Amino acid sequence: MGALLQRRSEVHVAYMGNFMDTDQRKMVSQGQAAVLNLLPLASCPRPQVTWFREGHKIIPSNRIAITLENQLVILAATAGDAGAYYVQAVNERNGENRTSPPLHLSVARDVGAPEATAPVIVVPPRNRSVVAGSSEATLECVASARPVEELSVTWKRNGVTVTSGLHSFGRRLTVSNPTSADTGLYVCEAALRGSGFQPARASAFLSIIEPPYFTAEPASRMSADVGESVDLVCGAAGAPPPALQWYKDAVPVSALRNPRYQELPSGGLRIQKLRPEDSGILQCFARNEGGEIQTCTYLDVTNVAPAFTQLPVDTTVTDGMTAVLSCGVSGAPRPAITWRRGNRILASGSVRIPRFVLLESGGLQITPVFIQDAGNYTCYAANTEGSLDASAALTVWNRTSIVNPPEDLVVIKGTTATLHCGATHDPRVPLRYVWKKDSVVITPSSSSRIVVEQDGSLLISQTWSGDIGDYTCEIVSEGGNDSRAARLEVIELPHSPQNLLASLNSSHSRTVTLSWVRPFDGNSPVLYYIVELSENNSPWKVHLSNVSPEMTGVTVRGLTPARTYQFRVCAVNHVGKGQYSAETSRLMLPEEPPSAPPKNIVASGRTNQSIMVQWQPPPETEHNGVLRGYILRYRLAGLPGTHQQRNITSPEVSYCLVTELIIWTQYEIQVAAYNGAGLGVFSRAVTEYTLQGVPTAPPQNVQTEAVNSTSVQFLWSPPPQQFINGINQGYKLLAWPADVPEDVTVVTIAPDFHGVHHGFITNLKKFTAYFTSVLCFTTPGDGPPSTPQLVWTHEDKPGAVGHLSFTEILDTSLKVSWQEPLEKNGVIIGYQLSWEVYGRNDSRHTRALNSTVHEYTIRGLASLTTYTIDVAAVTAAGAGLATSSTISSGVPPELPGAPSNLVISNISPRSATLQFRPGYDGKTAISRWIVEGQVGAVGDEEEWVSLYEEESEPDAQTLEIPNLTPYTQYRFRMRQVNIVGASPFSPSSRVIQTLQAPPDVAPTSVTVRTASETSLRLRWVPLPDSRYNGNPESVGYRIKYWRPDLQAAALTQVVSDRLEREFTVEGLEEWTEYELKVQAFNAIGAGPWSEAVRGRTRESVPSAAPENVSAEAVSSTQILLTWASVPEQDQNGLILGYKILFRAKDLDPEPRSHVVRGNHTQSALLAGLGKFVLYELQVLAFTRIGNGVPSTPPILERTKDDAPGPPVRLVFPEVRLTSVRTVWQPPEEPNGVVLGYQIAYRLASSSPNTFTTVEVGATVRQFTATELAPESAYLFRLSAKTRQGWGEPLEATVITTEKRERPAPPRELLVPQAEVTARSLRLQWVPGSDGASPIRYFTVQLRELPRGEWQTYSSSISHEATACVVERLRPFTSYKLRLKATNDIGDSDFSVETEAVTTLQDVPGEPPSFISVTPHTTSSVLIQWQPPRDESLNGLLQGYRIYYRELEYEAAAASEAKTLKSPSALRAELTAQSSFKTVNSSSTLTMYELTHLKKYRRYEVLMTAYNIVGESPASAPLEVFVGEAAPAMAPQNVQVSPLTASQLEVTWDPPPPESQNGNIQGYKIYYWEAGSQNETERMKVLFLPETTVKLKNLTSHTKYLVSISAFNAAGDGPRSDARQGCTHQAAPGAPSFLAFSEITSTTLNVSWGEPAAANGVLQGYRVVYEPLAPVQGVSKVVTVDVKGSWRRWLKVRDLTKGATYFFRVQARTIAYGPELQANVTAGPAEGSPGPPRDVSVTKSASELTLQWTEGSAGRTPTTGYIIEARPSDEGLWDMFVKDIPRGATSYAISLDKLRQGVTYEFRVVAVNQVGYGEPSGPSTAMSAQVETPFYEEWWFLLVTALSSLIVLLLVVFALVLHGQNKRYRSCSTGKSISNMEESVTLDNGGFAALELSSRHLNVKNTFSKKNGTRSPPRPSPGGLHYSDEDLCSKYNGAVLTESTNLKEKSVDASESEGTDSESEDAPPQHSFVNHYMSDPTYYNSWKRRAGAAPHRYEAVAGAEAGAPLHAVVTTQSAVFAPPARGARTPLTGFSSFV
Repeated sequence: MGALLQRRSEVHVAYMGNFMDTDQRKMVSQGQAAVLNLLPLASCPRPQVTWFREGHKIIPSNRIAITLENQLVILAATAGDAGAYYVQAVNERNGENRTSPPLHLSVARDVGAPEATAPVIVVPPRNRSVVAGSSEATLECVASARPVEELSVTWKRNGVTVTSGLHSFGRRLTVSNPTSADTGLYVCEAALRGSGFQPARASAFLSIIEPPYFTAEPASRMSADVGESVDLVCGAAGAPPPALQWYKDAVPVSALRNPRYQELPSGGLRIQKLRPEDSGILQCFARNEGGEIQTCTYLDVTNVAPAFTQLPVDTTVTDGMTAVLSCGVSGAPRPAITWRRGNRILASGSVRIPRFVLLESGGLQITPVFIQDAGNYTCYAANTEGSLDASAALTVWNRTSIVNPPEDLVVIKGTTATLHCGATHDPRVPLRYVWKKDSVVITPSSSSRIVVEQDGSLLISQTWSGDIGDYTCEIVSEGGNDSRAARLEVIELPHSPQNLLASLNSSHSRTVTLSWVRPFDGNSPVLYYIVELSENNSPWKVHLSNVSPEMTGVTVRGLTPARTYQFRVCAVNHVGKGQYSAETSRLMLPEEPPSAPPKNIVASGRTNQSIMVQWQPPPETEHNGVLRGYILRYRLAGLPGTHQQRNITSPEVSYCLVTELIIWTQYEIQVAAYNGAGLGVFSRAVTEYTLQGVPTAPPQNVQTEAVNSTSVQFLWSPPPQQFINGINQGYKLLAWPADVPEDVTVVTIAPDFHGVHHGFITNLKKFTAYFTSVLCFTTPGDGPPSTPQLVWTHEDKPGAVGHLSFTEILDTSLKVSWQEPLEKNGVIIGYQLSWEVYGRNDSRHTRALNSTVHEYTIRGLASLTTYTIDVAAVTAAGAGLATSSTISSGVPPELPGAPSNLVISNISPRSATLQFRPGYDGKTAISRWIVEGQVGAVGDEEEWVSLYEEESEPDAQTLEIPNLTPYTQYRFRMRQVNIVGASPFSPSSRVIQTLQAPPDVAPTSVTVRTASETSLRLRWVPLPDSRYNGNPESVGYRIKYWRPDLQAAALTQVVSDRLEREFTVEGLEEWTEYELKVQAFNAIGAGPWSEAVRGRTRESVPSAAPENVSAEAVSSTQILLTWASVPEQDQNGLILGYKILFRAKDLDPEPRSHVVRGNHTQSALLAGLGKFVLYELQVLAFTRIGNGVPSTPPILERTKDDAPGPPVRLVFPEVRLTSVRTVWQPPEEPNGVVLGYQIAYRLASSSPNTFTTVEVGATVRQFTATELAPESAYLFRLSAKTRQGWGEPLEATVITTEKRERPAPPRELLVPQAEVTARSLRLQWVPGSDGASPIRYFTVQLRELPRGEWQTYSSSISHEATACVVERLRPFTSYKLRLKATNDIGDSDFSVETEAVTTLQDVPGEPPSFISVTPHTTSSVLIQWQPPRDESLNGLLQGYRIYYRELEYEAAAASEAKTLKSPSALRAELTAQSSFKTVNSSSTLTMYELTHLKKYRRYEVLMTAYNIVGESPASAPLEVFVGEAAPAMAPQNVQVSPLTASQLEVTWDPPPPESQNGNIQGYKIYYWEAGSQNETERMKVLFLPETTVKLKNLTSHTKYLVSISAFNAAGDGPRSDARQGCTHQAAPGAPSFLAFSEITSTTLNVSWGEPAAANGVLQGYRVVYEPLAPVQGVSKVVTVDVKGSWRRWLKVRDLTKGATYFFRVQARTIAYGPELQANVTAGPAEGSPGPPRDVSVTKSASELTLQWTEGSAGRTPTTGYIIEARPSDEGLWDMFVKDIPRGATSYAISLDKLRQGVTYEFRVVAVNQVGYGEPSGPSTAMSAQVETPFYEEWWFLLVTALSSLIVLLLVVFALVLHGQNKRYRSCSTGKSISNMEESVTLDNGGFAALELSSRHLNVKNTFSKKNGTRSPPRPSPGGLHYSDEDLCSKYNGAVLTESTNLKEKSVDASESEGTDSESEDAPPQHSFVNHYMSDPTYYNSWKRRAGAAPHRYEAVAGAEAGAPLHAVVTTQSAVFAPPARGARTPLTGFSSFV
């Protein structure tokens, strides 16, 4: 049928862009309209826009309008309208919104603006076109005027006013539903009401568009015959008139370009000469701005049978292209065409398969074509009139295409440009490459420089500017054509600037003006120019490195006067640096005076009349010529006098000693340099004094006078000022005894510049002749003394007489003796003796005795009277200090008593106040007080030392104890001394600890040693414990160190370990001297600093590289390097030289080195370098320690180019009878950029000068010589060319023949042993057959045995060679070699391998590693090392060689203390004066002791390894200090002895002297408990070389092991073997626990645990118990001793119901330990059962039956019962039967269990979970025997008792009478005082129940102690006898025994005690009561509170041997009520005797 074109449809896609982010600002004048435009915003549909101002939405008003274009218009803008405006736009389709950037509006104030302005149209209306029938059309007009309120806007259409459709304040006119009638001109008119202003007008045209409509249309179907013509009508109307267009089958007719189709002016279409193919659908479209419409018709051409108009033909296409198989068919109706391949339909009117398209012409289009589409295709055509078909074959080739196209290329001139053109194609299709340059075909055969390779690449060698252009590669083939283009640019180095001129600048003497002509830029823009200069013929240096490319001239500044300069300029582009211009002629700058003064002027007073001035020359750049010398000028500082000058005529001299100056005078000094142009600038003046001199005159008018017995006054005047010669530092007063001139007393007096000087010398000897003198002194020393004057000190009173003593003491006389005083202080003229009754001055008697009398007998004394006796010596000055003492006549003096009540107060770090109560004076005066103390360690076993003594203070009660050690524990005791002797010691004071203080002393023996290049090791002896002065944990050391040559602040390091003896200060500068100090500190502060010590760090390698390294190629094989020295602070030693490291970049794997010896040469010329090779160069400095760091980054410099070497590998791969093709490789030594090759050849038999020569480009590697003679020998010569010319040729012979083959391998390979070295060998061979083709080269391979791979050594060995030297081998290594030959045909097989050949040995490649040198003894060091690596041995190692030498400067510095001016001078001296000594060591050793070295010297040691060839390089030198080594042996004869339970004494002998290796500084004592060393080991450091120590605070009765090591400054020696010792036993610790069980109302069991610390062998335990409160007024203390260690329980049976008891248990070894205490309350416990009731006992023949009734149950049910019994012979209840079931109410007791003859009472106790309950009442007593004998009846016992009592009373009465006669006898002896004692001993037996044993009562009377003094006797209870025996003369000194066993103590805390009886041994001498009342101390001790108080007794059970088992203590209680004072009536319960 055909195709139909549908009407156009529009599709809109909603989107929204972003506002452009710009900062917009707009300014308007006040009153004008502001129009703010909307920023561009892409959006579909158009967005809804809202304007905002500062966040507020803007609403249109009469003054604000928003236009249809979304503009914001502000009319008559005011200042308030200024601000930021922005827009928010919203896309209503997709919901997106955008906010614009702010638009800032500013309103400028216009002061002169009128109030009213004429109207103006701001936004005029625009022409509009709308489609008729649209909803509306809007015109807009915005006007502005002032005032805006009076503005009116009107509209007119075609001159007629419009009144409808106006809105928005008249600004808008809207026409609704516009039609053509609304078309017209609309005028907007703005007028200002009430003003004379003309209205403003603007107009716009509104046009109406009408859509098109047809006025004529064709019929819907039309038929016509073939060959006819037909007209199709079509007409349309509209506004504007529409345009018509015809389409046939959806294709515009105009596009058919068919002349038979003609569009008529009326709009119709005419088709002439119809054909069947004209059948189809024809459409007519009418279009205008209002739209489009269309109509159509079907044209049917009448039927004709199909006929081929174009048959299918066989077609060949390329893969991927489009194949079209034609098939033209005619017919009507149009035949239907179908294409088939085989039976498959590919395309038809109804079938469509991808890639197969049926064309309108009937052909088949296949797009794209694949290889598999090849085959036969058939076209079928059919219509209603018939059908037919035809076939064609399709052939598909692979597509030809360029896959590697050429690319734009920029190459450097002379190099090869390669433009690639790689293609793929079908193998069946040949290719042809066509290259075009600028559209001109390139013919390669026309130039050997341009070659098209087989792969299509275009090679252009030796490119030049003529090669620049566009190159196109075209590929022509049947498989397709392709072409690609690329641009080739050839750039080159810029040419040298021309016409370089240099001229001096007349206005600036130090500048030169350069000018040049701009050069050719080499097709690459010039980047910059480089200006170089040569100063004084020195190497060229870059002076200006970046001169702008636009400049053709420059001013060179900063030049130095008096120097010659040459200049050259080069241009630099992207290729590189071009050639330099021609050098300018040499310019000489005029000489000028030096522009800078000499620097670093230093002046120092050398003597008192000379000053040394030193300086350094001005900077060399400031010399401005050749220095001729210096002018030094000087004058007195501050004075206007002229200068004096010294001319130093040599510029090499930089010092001057200015002499003949004035002593101690300040000068100002300046120095200037001069040259031929004149004198330079003087330096800034430096001032310096000449040194001070000593005064040359003594003080004047010296007068001396003794002012008293010990002082001399001096008066003098100063010396004349001109003779002081310096600063007067003061005066020295001199005095010396006339008989002892060397004993000079010197007193220094500060100068007094006002009036006469005076001074005193005090503390001289009394009455002594002295010579006196005065001198003046300055800093250098003392001036002459004045003339000596003799003066005597005054006579004075003498000192005290000595040795005052008394003898022959009688009732009325005694003899006094003395000695003359030691300090006579004059002439003794006699003695004065005085005496008086003690305390009575009126009884004083005085006797004057002559000087010869030294004893006197005093008579007429009263007997038994105390006298005070004084003796004093007498001189003319009077009586001296009297020596006094008291003595009783008739009573010899006695030893004094001990002081008491010691109290410590005012404790400070170094003192404390001791208060005390003096003791008994021994009947004479106290002459001295002695204070002793325990220091540090306080305890009963510690020793006491004397701390202080005070004399001549007999009545002292307070002493200030000085010189204590801070932070130390002290306990004091004291004694008093009289003329008889010393008293006993007082009781010890309490333990105190003095306060902390900073350490007093600095660490001693401070030494410093070099540790490394950056560290120093500081050693010292730590403070001993006694010097800590504080908490040891806070003690440490602070190290301060600084460089003396710098002013920087000192650095500090802190060592926290108080025992540390050394510290290494790290992070120091190398080869630098430091000063160091050390101090100790604690928590309070720091102690004093030690003396400073100096040390220097070790020399090291330089830490920086030489500076300003530059390099310049001076030839093709030489490079000149220059550099500056390493900065001084980084030299780290003496620079011995420099090393240049250089390597060919990208060629040499490792750099080579060139050594420049000495530190003065700072340039080097490297020769023998490769030509035109780029080198990396670095410079480093080295010291004797090693190499420093190389300079970075490496300098890159290329040697200059030269003629090249010969090409290599010349072969002839194709040889024909008349032609030869030769191939070669570039020279191995190109020596520059190869510009081309020259091939010359001739017949070998022809003349040598008949060469045929051909030149080819640098990229050409082959050449074909043609037209040669067959079977002839030709000689070919090949050479390369660089800028410097043609190089050495390579020659080869070739024969033009085709009978060639590969060569035979070489044979008879041989390596002569004589030609073998350590790193090379010589290989010889015989060439094999050349295969009729000459050998071109040989290839050598080698293999390292045993497992190496074959490696090619060289493949370019000359074809003429029969031997080759193989280098770069490893020494002492086995190799095999083989060889092959190469000719033009190829390589031969490899030859037979050589026999294994071993290279010779070479010196080891490296020294031993990891070398350490440590002191071993004081004269030897131990050297240890590791062998070199095996791969560096280079042979069989034979041994090591040790080089050592003494560093002389150490010795010199130590002995002579000389100062070297600089490290360089020091090293120079070392190098010149020191030499190495050598020792050898076996190769099997890695350790060697170097002996017989000098002590206290520093040695340098280095090592080498050696074999039979020689030595390896030396190791880095190591330094070691000899003279210090740790002790080699341990202390000897260690002995450990116990001292106490906590102390061991350890003694030993020092290590043998020969092993001490220096001074022993101390010892370390290690000790630990045997068997637990790791847990208990401790160490004590003894910082003194003592050989005994006490180990304290040890565990008692413990075995310890002790080991000792000695140490010195170098370290610790070995430890001795451990020795064992065991501490003594001590009191044990407390028992581990205390427990109670079976607690009833009267009994309990107590048990305890063994002490955790036994501290010895346990002997037993002591149990003490007592009630906490008195029971019935009595408190009884019971003590029970339990023997043995295993028994740890006790049954107690004498408790009181409900009472709480206090139990104490102690263990005993050699003494009792601490108590373990606990309280327990006797039963019954709360909640326990009540007492059983109705207890009764019935007796039978064999048993007793006990019955009871259950009582109350208590808190819990009753669980059982127990039965207690009380035997009549004991009286104590005890548990008798346990564990009776709770249901029982009776129990039978066998009589066999009871003791016969004893009566028993029983009671029952109930038991529950709470405990034992209340016991029942006792049962009736029941006897345990059947019958009682008479002697056991009560009446018999009563009679016996009465009889015994009578006898006892008689005995006691007799004893009392006897005692009255001896009441006061033997008062001085201690009494035997007894109390009632109850002895209980528990042996190691068990107990079932305690039994009552007989009690042993001993009565002892005693006084108890109170407050350390003895209590007085007191009255006994009534009926007791009073004894006054204690009122004898020694009652104060009686010592009580501590065996008191029964003590009566009052409950009210009074400790006064009474006695039960007292023995009377002597008759009374005076009344006891009177004596008691006369002593207030005794009286007060008896004061008691009113009323009676109960007392308690202490019963102590002593452990007696053999005591009966199970004894129990009982004590009857009694109430003691004291009677009235003086009453002696006995009280109830007491007896006068027992």
